[in-house]
Amino acid sequence: LLKDIEQIRNRPIIAYIANIIAPPVSANISIDNSDDFVFEELLRSIPADKKNLDILLVTPGGSAEKVARFVNILRNRFENIAFILPYLCQSAGTIFCLSGDELVMSEGACIGPIDPQVPGRDGRYVPAQSILTLLEKIQSDGAAMQAQGLPPNWTDVQLILNMDPKEVGNAHNASNFSIELVTEYLKNYKFQGWKTHSSSGLPVTEDQKQQRAKEIAAALCDHKRWLSHSREITRAMAKDLGLRITHPEDDPAFDRSLRRFWAATLFLLERTSIFKLYLSSSYTTVRSIMPQSPNSGVKK
Repeated sequence: LLKDIEQIRNRPIIAYIANIIAPPVSANISIDNSDDFVFEELLRSIPADKKNLDILLVTPGGSAEKVARFVNILRNRFENIAFILPYLCQSAGTIFCLSGDELVMSEGACIGPIDPQVPGRDGRYVPAQSILTLLEKIQSDGAAMQAQGLPPNWTDVQLILNMDPKEVGNAHNASNFSIELVTEYLKNYKFQGWKTHSSSGLPVTEDQKQQRAKEIAAALCDHKRWLSHSREITRAMAKDLGLRITHPEDDPAFDRSLRRFWAATLFLLERTSIFKLYLSSSYTTVRSIMPQSPNSGVKK
């Protein structure tokens, strides 16, 4: 099925798919250090003379630093990269897919906000932007109370006292990092072919590309806009942000092959303990939770 897509698109394709449908309880499906070796081996399965690449991506996100590493590897080798999204690609996955020259989204596909998650005092991960949004609200409310000659709200004072300065600093730094990555990727790659303004026909300057990229990146990282780190941003919403999206149904053969591939993959993910798939037309690695032997831990 992957070969069908490859033949229709006339360029090699790899797939990195995390099981966000029915992940095994103990499986880590995020983009992380465990992907390094396999991802590099996956790229080695593509003939050295190929300069264009499609990446079929399904992921809940993970490490933005790891995404940056993958993008560097890809861009040192390939001249044109398209990301194909049959389903969900969120958080750091959104950062990843915005590093492509082309973004292909199925009708039901979604990206997500790029506001990063940072560890709190209890070790649980919380959206960085939710911390900053709360802090901004407390500051605004406090200034309003002060202007009236009133003391700050007692609840706000307690929230401030319980905020970890390191957590706030991490939230600022992580948010800025996400915005900087997306701004850089959009300007250098996604907007590479943007030569003229569609409305006026005038040439597009590098400064205009930079400004548009920064606006889109900031919007994707705006917690006040999305309210939830898990918000699903459809291709229509992505278009409203200023992103150009390719619709697979514009090519019926491509759309049919992509749907067949995703249907088969869904069947596999729903019925097995597989939590990650790395595929090309000549390479397959599957990561799964292995069932324990009935005799495990029993001495014979």
